[in-house]
Amino acid sequence: MKHSMAHTARASVKTKALVTGGLVAITIAGVGGAAFAAFSATTTASQSIGSGTMAFVDIAANGAGQRLSVGASEIAPGDTIERAVTLTNTGTVAMVGATLTTTATTSSDLDADTVNGLQMIIEKCSTPWTESAVPPYTYSCGGTPTTVLASTPVIGANQALAGLDVGASATNNLRVTLTLPSSAGNTFQNLDSVIQYTFSGQQRAGTDQ
Repeated sequence: MKHSMAHTARASVKTKALVTGGLVAITIAGVGGAAFAAFSATTTASQSIGSGTMAFVDIAANGAGQRLSVGASEIAPGDTIERAVTLTNTGTVAMVGATLTTTATTSSDLDADTVNGLQMIIEKCSTPWTESAVPPYTYSCGGTPTTVLASTPVIGANQALAGLDVGASATNNLRVTLTLPSSAGNTFQNLDSVIQYTFSGQQRAGTDQ
């Protein structure tokens, strides 16, 4: 009999606890669901943002001031190959500098031999170069010539071009000269190379706009 009463008491306590817990839960839900009115105000603004462009003129076209794609053949030790190329920033964003990477899509000792193979120098004229009337092309500068890349083997990566005008719409009149050194021996006969020139510009640093 005592055991039964104790069990009933415990059951009653447990039931009461459950009911109380249920009531608390309901009360919290009721408070959380309350709504309050308040004043509010908003405003909006629209801003148009446009990015600029960086681009070099296409140098594939063949014409006065654009001869870099014109090949040369039957060269011998001591020969030079002169080609004009006009490099223009046709974009709207100024650059801080430009580099040249040259690769050989067809390779031989003409480009692979860094001592006896082709050597390159690039110069800039303050005015367009004056081209000879007929090939082989030679050029003279009627303004002030400066060197933008000192003599170096024809193949190189990310070579800095000094003194270029790289502002928006700026134009640079360049002459690329390749020379086969007199030291090139008989092993240089009947060879072929194709040199690809890639000019790259670096964007100026960010500024307040």
